[in-house]
Amino acid sequence: MARKKKKVGTYPSGMILFSLTLALFLIGFCGLLAIHSKRLVTYIRENYEMRAFLDKDLDSTKVAALFRTLSERPYVLKNNGSAQVTLVTKEVAAKEFIAETKEDFSKFLGENPLRDSYRIKLNEEYFDEAKLQGVKTDLEQIDGVFEVVYQENLVDSINRNITRIYLIMSAFALVLLVIIVVLMNNTIRLALHSQRMLIRSMQLVGATNGFITRPFLGRGIWQGFLAGVIAVVLLLITLQLAIRNLPELGAFQDYEKMAILLAGLVGLGVVIGFLSTFQAVHRYLGLTLDELY
Repeated sequence: MARKKKKVGTYPSGMILFSLTLALFLIGFCGLLAIHSKRLVTYIRENYEMRAFLDKDLDSTKVAALFRTLSERPYVLKNNGSAQVTLVTKEVAAKEFIAETKEDFSKFLGENPLRDSYRIKLNEEYFDEAKLQGVKTDLEQIDGVFEVVYQENLVDSINRNITRIYLIMSAFALVLLVIIVVLMNNTIRLALHSQRMLIRSMQLVGATNGFITRPFLGRGIWQGFLAGVIAVVLLLITLQLAIRNLPELGAFQDYEKMAILLAGLVGLGVVIGFLSTFQAVHRYLGLTLDELY
């Protein structure tokens, strides 16, 4: 029975496809974490509040004038043209305090020592310690404002940890890229070694390097594309499972950036497949006859 000849460009591809798919999936997962963490940080920043406590015994006219003054400040968040400034009376503040602490201070103090206040949401670009200090100073100079407070430790912690998370995920994605390129190079070179006599024979009869390389490049591009598509499908399944178990994640979806990320994964798979295959084949075809043996 005649043995079927092995075509140039045919080599064990299961391990390459699995490894590339896994690498692209992990890179995409890092990208999803980055997108969702960015949306989460934006949500936290836009819902972050400063408290401007007012002087006591201000009449309603003065309180209303303060609202207009605060609303005109450039750092105050606007939502559909409406300034995110909310008045909290001392009575409401007392109810919130009692609900949180379970202690009714009015029973032993005999009065409500709290002050009326405005809760002010700020634009995201002011979520920086230096800028927040500037906002605090500006607000405290307004007539009728007694004191301005905000959670300083929270701002420092969020800014520091987000930067650290981005650096770690970027380094992880870079390491994955290096590993998969090295793996593909080695696998393809081994496949070429098993076909070295066939390739050498083609060179001797006048086949150009482009003719010999073309089937390998086609296979590398196809594997990269297929790995990217599989990675995208796995990411979408993972995301849907996460939203099903944690419905709050649905509020942090950024479909435009996600579409760019998923398309980028497929493109990255194609680029990795092409470049790693081209490098391995080009390097192998440059060997001398003695080096082939």
